[in-house]
Amino acid sequence: MVDVPDTLPERLYLLTYDVEKKRMTYCSERGYLMRAGILAELLLAGHIADATGGPVAQAKTVADPLLDETLQMVAVSRRRTWQHWVNKGSGTAARQVRDRLESGGWIRVERGRVLGFIPRTKVTVRDTRVPKRLAGTVASALRGPHPASRLDPRDAALAALAATLRLKTVMPRADWRARRVRGEELAEVVAPVPWALRKAIQAAQAAASAG
Repeated sequence: MVDVPDTLPERLYLLTYDVEKKRMTYCSERGYLMRAGILAELLLAGHIADATGGPVAQAKTVADPLLDETLQMVAVSRRRTWQHWVNKGSGTAARQVRDRLESGGWIRVERGRVLGFIPRTKVTVRDTRVPKRLAGTVASALRGPHPASRLDPRDAALAALAATLRLKTVMPRADWRARRVRGEELAEVVAPVPWALRKAIQAAQAAASAG
């Protein structure tokens, strides 16, 4: 069986890779998706919990530095909404996860400049079987007959967050629409993270449209 990265943000990053076109997609939304993945990972592990007004810390520290950074911010902050924490750090989250995947040998990153001064980064997944397996996991969770409670929680969370963006790298938009109800069912596993992700992206899109 093909191995996959351990954490949700890493898996979600690889899910945004278009295997056929050999390029990354969802550049505008990826940072929010990574932040949602970090929050979902902390929530599943019991390191944070949902409370009135937003998440609260349930642990002092965790070994994973990527997760611990967010845990510490939640711990020292006044109570803030889940959407706030999806937004917080979204500008750097994708790069953090990318660098981690590069260090782990999952991806190759080529850095250069266009016209001599515009930074350019090309990401290539070293083994395309990895995103294919992840996409298969999501599709199985969405199409399978088992209730969300019987699925691996991380698989359910992966599918729920992918469903929030209706990732075309997993399945066509028409298929996502047909499985909207199932996506909402899976979202309960890491509620309210998927809804906070949706709101954060909608707010960013509205701001961009407003100019």
